[in-house]
Amino acid sequence: MRRVVITGVGAVTPLGRPITRFDASGYAVRIAGEVINFVLDAAVDPREARRASQHVRYALNASLEALRNAQLDPTTMDRERLGVIYGTGAGGIDLIGENVEILRDKGTRRVAPTLIANMIDDAASGYIAIQTGALGPNMAIVAACSTGGHNIGEAFETIRRDDADVIIAGGAESPIVPVIVSSFTNMRGLAGDNENPTAACKPFDARRDGFVLSEGAGAVILEELEHALRRGAPIIAEVIGYGNSNDAKDMIAAGDDGAGPARAMKMAIRKAGIDPLTVDYVNAHGTGTPLNDMAETRAIKTVFGDHAYQMLVNSSKSMLGHMMGAAGAVECIIAALSVHHGVVHPTLNLVEADPNCDLDYVPGVARHADVRIALSNSIGLGGHNSALIVRRYEA
Repeated sequence: MRRVVITGVGAVTPLGRPITRFDASGYAVRIAGEVINFVLDAAVDPREARRASQHVRYALNASLEALRNAQLDPTTMDRERLGVIYGTGAGGIDLIGENVEILRDKGTRRVAPTLIANMIDDAASGYIAIQTGALGPNMAIVAACSTGGHNIGEAFETIRRDDADVIIAGGAESPIVPVIVSSFTNMRGLAGDNENPTAACKPFDARRDGFVLSEGAGAVILEELEHALRRGAPIIAEVIGYGNSNDAKDMIAAGDDGAGPARAMKMAIRKAGIDPLTVDYVNAHGTGTPLNDMAETRAIKTVFGDHAYQMLVNSSKSMLGHMMGAAGAVECIIAALSVHHGVVHPTLNLVEADPNCDLDYVPGVARHADVRIALSNSIGLGGHNSALIVRRYEA
């Protein structure tokens, strides 16, 4: 079986702050993880990019950063063996909103003819292919908040079955628009501490009341091992397992028994061919919603038994908010870098223990640890679950 390694990573990420994209003064929730002072990569034609959704611009920046990090120039390889598997959850929702207003205020003839091509969920994978000249496998997998994980997982499988040597994979999102904020607020999914944005998301804490909606992008360069070694590529980590499943219960609420995420984790472990007891660290989905954190904790215990209490578990959303379709990609990057550097970041804002969430969530302070194998969980609306396993690279 062909081995697959991560040779480059790139990300565009936010920090929590008040909403500035629109007037949120009348909204119950007025905080979000906005990307501030974003500058489009100099390699991208701004005339083309201005037609695109903001999430596509984030995706282009993250992908180009990942290629540079991998020290890979696409023009030096067989471009038919270079693919792009890159998705989004909400797609060009920002463009849809803008053009609905134009239609209402100015009429049908003023709606952008480029809207359709730029609002679709595969716009980012198309733009990245055009930018890099990638002629190989290309798709955009949509799985709500587990989108990033699924795209990386399917890219991993595509290389393993010898359909490509290198794939740019990940996810991006730009969902901070009135209709999305309103819907998540009415769903009671968002944290409500408007006065303390950076302390609002409290995964696994007894006081948790939701997540901070966020935006950004993550991209990884997945590469077949021998291809990477021949060109002397830097190797960050090896991807060894991927699993996916569905709860098949509800479009919004996760199953409270955690059975769906547990199935995805078990599948990833089986395909990786490892003993569950060798997993050192889980980067949890960890949204900070009451049900999700409890269910995910149960899922981890189901899969790992008593070993769950020996592992490190954390939530990147305590720092970055919930980037939706980008979350799984950025969190896979974090898991890979944790394996590479031997450092696990803390779960912020975890102060009051919840008896239903009783694992080691690395509260407050980063932990230096000998992390050889890490698992990254993603859970999405519609019952979608993904699990990725990365391992420290060893020849």
